[in-house]
Amino acid sequence: MELLSPAGNVEKLYYAYAYGADAAYIGLKKFSLRVKADNFYEDEYKKVQALKSAFPGRRLHCALNISFHDEEIDALKKNIEYFRQYPIDAFIVQDIGIVPLLQKEFPNAQLHLSTQASCVNSEAVKMYKNMGFSRIVLGREISLNQIRRIKDSVPEMELEAFVHGAMCIAYAGRCLMSAYLTGRSAQSGFCSHTCRWNFKISENAGLERAKNSTLLNDSDSPHIITAEEARKIAQSGLLTLEEEQRPGEKFPVFEGEDFTAVLSSKDLRMIEHLAELRDAGVDSLKIEGRMKSIYYVAMVTRAYRKALDSLEGKITSQEAAPYIAELENVAHRESTTGFYFRKADADKTTSGASDSKYQLAAEIGNELSKDEVERLFENGNALYQKNQKELEQMHPAAREARLKDYEQHRDRRIIPFEKKEGWHFYVCTAMNMIRIEDEIEFVSPEFCSLKIPSGEWEIIDSETGLKMNWTCDGHPTVIYVSHKLPQATLLRTIDPDYVEGQIRDTGR
Repeated sequence: MELLSPAGNVEKLYYAYAYGADAAYIGLKKFSLRVKADNFYEDEYKKVQALKSAFPGRRLHCALNISFHDEEIDALKKNIEYFRQYPIDAFIVQDIGIVPLLQKEFPNAQLHLSTQASCVNSEAVKMYKNMGFSRIVLGREISLNQIRRIKDSVPEMELEAFVHGAMCIAYAGRCLMSAYLTGRSAQSGFCSHTCRWNFKISENAGLERAKNSTLLNDSDSPHIITAEEARKIAQSGLLTLEEEQRPGEKFPVFEGEDFTAVLSSKDLRMIEHLAELRDAGVDSLKIEGRMKSIYYVAMVTRAYRKALDSLEGKITSQEAAPYIAELENVAHRESTTGFYFRKADADKTTSGASDSKYQLAAEIGNELSKDEVERLFENGNALYQKNQKELEQMHPAAREARLKDYEQHRDRRIIPFEKKEGWHFYVCTAMNMIRIEDEIEFVSPEFCSLKIPSGEWEIIDSETGLKMNWTCDGHPTVIYVSHKLPQATLLRTIDPDYVEGQIRDTGR
């Protein structure tokens, strides 16, 4: 089975490939349902071409999965020559109006039907096959038994299924809730994730009105509402919702036989059931998340890569287990198997934002060459000698004041690094605060995790060659560490704001 990972920008595309994805899917500005993701534009096709060369055999899928209006088709036509510069293997589309255009302009690219098209039966699959589609991204409402039936009916059609990530409460993700409450259409890529908001039901006003209606069997107070009366009230439209951040704005709630208008679904997780997906006929396992972080893309991709390798006999289940366990260290909500086994599993909801105790602190780049290390060493020592000379030339009282200032403000000290046997220098692109007293932890495609205690690593200014006590985003830094690190290593630290058992609203 193919492992398909999300890539919201070039960096995420690199980590998707580096951490084991067979293929990655991207969006292009204005033509993807993830317009709020970074997506791809301008001359980034050059970097994508380079990545495809660096990871031979990996595939690139491009999502053009919005519902197109005429002016957007016009814009698509104007951008055809630009799109040609990307090494795209397949287009993911839901709007069949652009199919003839893509078939004409990109004859070598495959057509994949988006999950937005809600394809969940074999007759529809046959129709799309006749139109030229080679793969169906199945609607998320489908079960394993239904997948097996489709595969038996149309064995030559590739089937792709979501296996991990956020679920949308609307059928096939075709949600009108965001557009209704905020004017931001999910079908144009502007979903405000309103299903994740905190709502309260104004039941008092609804019940008061219900008492004056025929919904309740007995108007006397106090009254214990029966299940049948509660159902009638829920279906009456008397209840309203008020969102936490929008006091005073009331929205009606309508409930049917087996659904509620406002729900926050659990996250999908099928890593324990890859064999069942394979046996049902799934050809590609899709991870949700073009708007997710580099850390999310890397860790989730790696976990599913190891699980697949175990399923295929390349590694043991014991070897894969630590990587799978790391999914708990990635921002997530409670998990579910969705509709694959039982519809009731998908009906269970959750609340709160996704969260993780870890934060991505830095990306680790290339190891410095011997010449680069030597230049850094010379720079640091030259600045140290200059500082020492200045101290010697100072009046004793001034020198004593300067030294006392150094004691009180460690960041002002001029200390070059010392060369240490067996240590290595790496480019370090900080993304969050890293302090020298912290215990840091590395993750990579080659090892699960590696904790490095304080004292076994140093932060070096990549321009001056001087030791630093901390670094963060925007500071040119080299990390000097007692271990050899592979390509695509990431550095993580414990998020100082994380509280065990408390879900924060991180915006994810």
